[in-house]
Amino acid sequence: MKTPALLCLRFQALAEALKINGPVTNINLTVNKIGDEGAKALAEALKTNSSVANIDLRENKIGAEGAKALAEALKIKSSVTNIHLGCNDIGDEGAKALAEVLKINASVANINLIYNEIGAEGAKALAEALKINKSITNIKLGGNQIGAEGAKALAEALKINKCVTEILLYENQIGDEGAKALAEALKINKSITNINLGGNQIGAEGAKALAEALKINGSVTNILLYNNQIGDEGTKALAEALKINASVANIDLDNNQIGDEGAKALAEALKINKCVTEILLYKNQIGDEGAKALTEAIEERNRKGVPLTCSWEEEEEEEEEW
Repeated sequence: MKTPALLCLRFQALAEALKINGPVTNINLTVNKIGDEGAKALAEALKTNSSVANIDLRENKIGAEGAKALAEALKIKSSVTNIHLGCNDIGDEGAKALAEVLKINASVANINLIYNEIGAEGAKALAEALKINKSITNIKLGGNQIGAEGAKALAEALKINKCVTEILLYENQIGDEGAKALAEALKINKSITNINLGGNQIGAEGAKALAEALKINGSVTNILLYNNQIGDEGTKALAEALKINASVANIDLDNNQIGDEGAKALAEALKINKCVTEILLYKNQIGDEGAKALTEAIEERNRKGVPLTCSWEEEEEEEEEW
């Protein structure tokens, strides 16, 4: 087994090579325990390397110090477009450092910061950056602890930002208050196409707010609300929105305490809606009545030549998107 010291030395040698090796465009060091020292060495190399476009350092324990070093490099570096720092415990301090650089960096388009112990303060810093940044199109913050306050800050940024098309906020404890704030942003924002709010303790009130937004929004095509508690009441509100909405194609409502009443409301909406092509309803409490209504809606859509996939029977869990 290689010792951490040996790994560090080898990585530092690799970083030195990057300073003079121009053709390298992709760096993938996933699960290598490079730590903050390895990240610092890489950051120094990136200050002089002009070809690297993609950096994947997920699960490397780089911490806040490693993130700060990389942020400093990105102030100088103009070729990096994709950066994946998931599962690195960068915390609020690391997020703040990256946020500062995103205010001036114009090359990074995709940034992945999932499972990084980022709280409301880190989210607020990133939100301020998104008000200014014009290159980020995809930001992934799933599995952090931004809470309602962090969601509210991001919502305010999305009212201004015109570049972000995808935002992943699953498992962030945003609750109904956070969902309501994001819903208000979606009434104004015209660039977001994909939004993931799964596992966020969103109940009926949050779902109702999102439903009102979907009556107005014309850009969102994919909305994921799995593992929440929207129930029949929240589902009925979403169903009413789907009667009007003309952009949503995929909606995930897995594990949301939806019963027959919610299923029947969705079925009626799907008979009218011509845009939804897939709706997921696994792990709910849909009985025979709800199943019958959904089956009839699928059959009617198919007869009209508007294909629909609607699934509500149990399936095996899939790994979370990276």
